[in-house]
Amino acid sequence: MSERPIRILHLEDEPNDHELVRAALEADGLRFDIEIASARGDFEAALAQGSFDVILSDFTVPGYDGVSALRLVRGRSPDLPFILVSGTIGEEAAIESLRSGATDYVLKHRLTALAPSVRRALAEAEERRRRRQAEEELQKEQRLLRAVLENIEAGIVACDENGILTLFNRATREFHGLPLEPLPPDRWAEYYSLYGSDGKTPLAKEEIPLFQALRGESVRNVEVVIASKKGKPRTLLTSGQPITDAAGRRIGAVVALHDITEHKSLERQLRQSQKMEAIGRLAGGVAHDFNNLLGVIIGYSEMVLRDMGPDDRRWRQIEQIHRSGERAASLTRQLLAFSRKQILELRVLDLDALLSDMEKMLRRLIGEDVELVTRPDPLLRPIKADPGQIEQIVMNLVVNSRDAMPQGGTITIETANVDLDREFVRTHEGARPGPHVMMAVSDTGIGMTSDVQAQIFEPFFTTKESGKGTGLGLSTVYGIVTQSGGYISVHSEPGQGTRFEVYLPQAEEGTAANATHRSQSVSPMGTETILVVEDEVTIRGMLCESLREFGYTVLEASEVVEATQQCQKHTGPIHLVITDVVLPGMGGRELALKLTTLRPEMKILFMSGYTDDAIVRHGVLTAGVMFLQKPFTLVAMARKVREVLDTPVIESKPPEVPSVTTHPARG
Repeated sequence: MSERPIRILHLEDEPNDHELVRAALEADGLRFDIEIASARGDFEAALAQGSFDVILSDFTVPGYDGVSALRLVRGRSPDLPFILVSGTIGEEAAIESLRSGATDYVLKHRLTALAPSVRRALAEAEERRRRRQAEEELQKEQRLLRAVLENIEAGIVACDENGILTLFNRATREFHGLPLEPLPPDRWAEYYSLYGSDGKTPLAKEEIPLFQALRGESVRNVEVVIASKKGKPRTLLTSGQPITDAAGRRIGAVVALHDITEHKSLERQLRQSQKMEAIGRLAGGVAHDFNNLLGVIIGYSEMVLRDMGPDDRRWRQIEQIHRSGERAASLTRQLLAFSRKQILELRVLDLDALLSDMEKMLRRLIGEDVELVTRPDPLLRPIKADPGQIEQIVMNLVVNSRDAMPQGGTITIETANVDLDREFVRTHEGARPGPHVMMAVSDTGIGMTSDVQAQIFEPFFTTKESGKGTGLGLSTVYGIVTQSGGYISVHSEPGQGTRFEVYLPQAEEGTAANATHRSQSVSPMGTETILVVEDEVTIRGMLCESLREFGYTVLEASEVVEATQQCQKHTGPIHLVITDVVLPGMGGRELALKLTTLRPEMKILFMSGYTDDAIVRHGVLTAGVMFLQKPFTLVAMARKVREVLDTPVIESKPPEVPSVTTHPARG
């Protein structure tokens, strides 16, 4: 009970009866303030203006009655205690009044019962107030919990002791495609299927995390795959526990579901990227060592073939050595393409024009039983890429499509302008936002499983018969696209064909497309003086000997000091320095700067079989840098030399290439 006096409104027209009521309350020790209303108007006015703890009312008042007063009070304050105090009320009237909402009734000739009735009525009213407040707090918490459950991205699902799903929030409904009503276990399969973390093995009932928790087990971070009937499979990380009552009896279970589908996808992409990077480093290292060896094999076999005629009995043997060397060089180029360390000569290209030039050759390549359909975009934007590398992409993708259609079919090549937004980039690892040109190569072939798709860009992976493919075609495409700043994706289903989409960055605005190729008819002969700086004895010897055969005067040096001495002591002009990029003691760039200080008119041609990005930034030649990638044929070398010599001098010092770490033995 509160320490403040009880506020009482008493509807009573007899003053004596009022005094008797007051005396009875005081005799029982109640502290109260009481207000008298002797008529209807007074009662209604007091009720409207005051705040009372209890109403006492006579059953009959002139022009008014206790039942009418009760209706008025209940209409305004449903829980306000209302006690009838009367000497005329009969038993039936009293019972009817209680049914109508009266708290109690007391007869005037038994007023000793009034104070206990008031106390009881106030206690019950207080209990109702606390209960109502508790219910309001509970409802508030339930609303808060419901709001939290409906707005969090984690799924929450609970079941009763029979496994009937009784609670599932919005995220859970999205995962499962569940209805709003409770769902028994025998109807779960109508909405979804559960698999192990591999996404293929169906879960037995005892392996389902919710049933594990229902058995009393604590489930922590268990991966499951859920295949909803209305959506794509999702990988979920589940944790759960049983629900118990106050006595510790299990009455249900609850499980939290975290959607990690995107995380798992990114994790797979990261593992794939790391695996590809490791293989790429290995491939680049192998290619580097091969380049020097193949340069010697190709160069000397070419020189021998020039010295002997086709009638010589050794001609065919040497020619086979030369061809094998060139095939091996092609293999190293593919390895470099895969490892993204080949050298690109970027030009602004009209991709549709390049594809149009290739169309006749592609039709011959695929055969008569395969139809080639092209769908160019008439407003296609230009790209900046190496035309030879783009041709290699097209060739490899078309050959791959042809091989996927042993019974014939259709290959479609289409182009389009696309703008990759951040949402696309977020879900496609390796893609970059911005304007791109998309080239798609699709076929109506046998298609691929997801397992095959996960490996198709790996070197030496092939689904073809032994001897029918090297497994480097698509890995080469992947390397070229990636090094060109682009992105490649594949979409395929078994029996539904395959579609490769290559996204290449748009060239900067204001650049004009030009897909012309340099002429191969340049004469390789000359009479100028050339200084060759190369620390590999066999390569230097082969290169110097070949240049002399092409008519040049050749000076040679194996390292920096010797090269400097040659420049200082030679009395005539030195028109060109051919230098390896990596030399013992000093890099090729530093050497070139030093030598052109002595002879400003001298031109520079860099060469290397080394594939690290330090040679040229990201493997792309900067403007003005002349570069010769090992291995090379002697004719190609001589033409490159002629091209450099015939190019007008623009700068007084050689164009810069990034500094490289010197190496004591390799070039």
